[in-house]
Amino acid sequence: MADVLLFHHAQGLTDGVLAFADDLRAAGHRVTVPDLYEGRTFGSLDEGVAHADELGVETVTARGAAAAEDLPPQLVYAGFSLGVLAAQSLAQQRPGALGALLYHSAVPLGFFGDRWPDGVPLEVHLAVEDPWEDLAEVEAFTAAAGGQLWT
Repeated sequence: MADVLLFHHAQGLTDGVLAFADDLRAAGHRVTVPDLYEGRTFGSLDEGVAHADELGVETVTARGAAAAEDLPPQLVYAGFSLGVLAAQSLAQQRPGALGALLYHSAVPLGFFGDRWPDGVPLEVHLAVEDPWEDLAEVEAFTAAAGGQLWT
């Protein structure tokens, strides 16, 4: 089984994210779920996105990197929506990644580096008509990274 570092979505570390982590644990994985919002959760996506915008991409990714510091480098990085920023950043930039699971989002190559690391499996899960994502952009990223896109 794998060690997984799982990052929450824009509404924060909600019961749903914790339940997903528990499902992974029940399957035998060791799962770490850091709180990128330092205890804050939001009842609506708009409120959560507004908070994320206040924090900025740099803060979100820095908090994700800080969460990984005391963990072994051999991790599977996973993130939901906003959490993809931290997960993808670490998978691309921190040596030792075993894989990446990106749910509901992905950012283009070039955002965190010009290439996907060799030998690091990638899965992106995206709703076809997601109003927050550009399907063609996610398809291009996934293809360039040699990953699998699930829609």
